[in-house]
Amino acid sequence: MDQIKIMVNGIPGSMAVNVASMAQNDNRFYVIPYSLTGPEIQKDRHEIGSTGFGLIKPDQKESLILELIKDEAPFISVDYTHPSAVNPNADFYCQKNLPFVMGTTGGDRKRLLETVTTSDTSAVISPNMAKQIVGFQAMMEYAAEHFKDLFKGYAVEIKESHQEGKADTSGTAKAMIGYFNKLGTPVEASDIIMIREPEIQKEELGVPEAFIKGHAWHTYTLTSGDETVRFKFTHNVNGRDIYAKGTLDAVVYLSQKIGEGIQGKVYSMIDVLKGV
Repeated sequence: MDQIKIMVNGIPGSMAVNVASMAQNDNRFYVIPYSLTGPEIQKDRHEIGSTGFGLIKPDQKESLILELIKDEAPFISVDYTHPSAVNPNADFYCQKNLPFVMGTTGGDRKRLLETVTTSDTSAVISPNMAKQIVGFQAMMEYAAEHFKDLFKGYAVEIKESHQEGKADTSGTAKAMIGYFNKLGTPVEASDIIMIREPEIQKEELGVPEAFIKGHAWHTYTLTSGDETVRFKFTHNVNGRDIYAKGTLDAVVYLSQKIGEGIQGKVYSMIDVLKGV
């Protein structure tokens, strides 16, 4: 089988580095040694293993990517940049007909989907690339569709903890809001409790010291009106490997769909899980 060429954007960010490193050690992939990066990054290169990655700033993007397209295409872009870059990057990928996997959260998600569906480019877009967590969300979606108002009269608290540098509210937590609303527990994105303070994470939540700079802990607590009944759903992830593995599975899935000639289609991680 021919190797799938990928370009991982967002280096030297932790998630992008993790994906690039894992892909380098997986013979299914060839990792192009360049990466789109933010204007605040001062250096021009970043070492991952024995490979030096050239870092492409926004003002260099147009000319340098055109060179890469000429030399390396076809390839799939993997985006782990910054919430502020979600829509500009998606616009760029679609303009250049570069299929992509969008793991970055934030941005205008409605516009993001429309950008792909009105183009000739396909993409896997998901606020969470961890297959097991996506499977849990699918179970919640099933409950929301088939057992409406199951928790009517209950209050829900959504609490999420991530590393200090995460700029936006967890996309996973926000994705759960619609399910809880259908289950009869009104909640909005502004109600989500974000925890980014390392001391609180260590002392009150119990996040291990080794993972303070890379974790994703979520707790959804449902409490009856008279406070006699409580349900709690928790998924705690330490490190980033679970997301990197799911991302590479999404790349393989998207590569297969491209091979079938499908264009202008948005796929989710549910599609990846189902393999359809």
